[in-house]
Amino acid sequence: MRRQPTVSDVASAAGVSRQTVSNVLNSPEIVKPETRDRVRHAIADLGYRPHASARRLRTRTSATIGVRLDPGVDGMAGSLLDRFLHALVERADALQLRVLLYTAADEQSELDVIDRLLEGADVDALVLTSTHYGDRRIDWLMEREVRFVTFGRPWDTSGPADAEHLWVDVDGRSGVADATRHLLGRGCRRIAFLGWPAGSGTGDDRRAGWRDEMRAAGVPEAELDGLDLALEEDPADGTAAARLVARLAPEPEAVVCASDSLALGAWLAIGERATVMGYDDTPVARALGFSSIAQPLAEVAAQALELLTEPPAPGEQRHRLLAPSLVLRGTAGGA
Repeated sequence: MRRQPTVSDVASAAGVSRQTVSNVLNSPEIVKPETRDRVRHAIADLGYRPHASARRLRTRTSATIGVRLDPGVDGMAGSLLDRFLHALVERADALQLRVLLYTAADEQSELDVIDRLLEGADVDALVLTSTHYGDRRIDWLMEREVRFVTFGRPWDTSGPADAEHLWVDVDGRSGVADATRHLLGRGCRRIAFLGWPAGSGTGDDRRAGWRDEMRAAGVPEAELDGLDLALEEDPADGTAAARLVARLAPEPEAVVCASDSLALGAWLAIGERATVMGYDDTPVARALGFSSIAQPLAEVAAQALELLTEPPAPGEQRHRLLAPSLVLRGTAGGA
């Protein structure tokens, strides 16, 4: 299928910037006549057509926001997504906005679905979840000048200031650092971390919080490496996580985990003999009584919609990094 021309294609053909093309489309009176004519000729030659949603956004009549319903997530991760979607729909309703859920099997099929939704003016803006290294959705949407915000930061940039798009995220590094510091303050010294293999933006960020505090406590690097556990198997498999933790000798006094799914495995392995800290504070953590780190999902939803409906002016901060909170249970919070 022939690829639809983009704003960048028009800009290249006309020898101007993307912003100039946008000005010709939205505010032609501010563009010099000769430049305006050149851009319009390029638009005609290429057959470029702005998405219907882009036209509606220019008139500030946005009313429908698309959000992907992730397929195949385990029960605990699904619980987190459900809570976020509920908060998002509830907040959107208060703002007289609608939320349209769509499904997609992978990144490319998601882009295909988004393209159809935008072309048909079914959605006017998007909230993306599950950002990751090499996330093609971000550049794709920016290229087409679609309004969107991500729940999750852009992991390919060197820092928040480098991101060009709007995003909201929860500071997993500081949350895990708080949990580790709490355990150290209670006298634990042999504290393991159970996470995912390197290469997961979210997982690497949470692991860094544990390493920060353990290094500050004077734990040697070699010992840290031995306590740093990465589950290569299905992270939703509590039995696999339990086997991994059980191999540690001597046993750790505590285990800090990158998710409640992993924490379940640690709890199955040594939960009666050590303190387990999860992440996401799911119903499983509450039922089994282990501590966890809670994400402020209602605030994430509110901030995401605020960024969409009231975009920051040039020079204003284009992202929100929110703090999670420790939820202490059992021996982790006792005297």
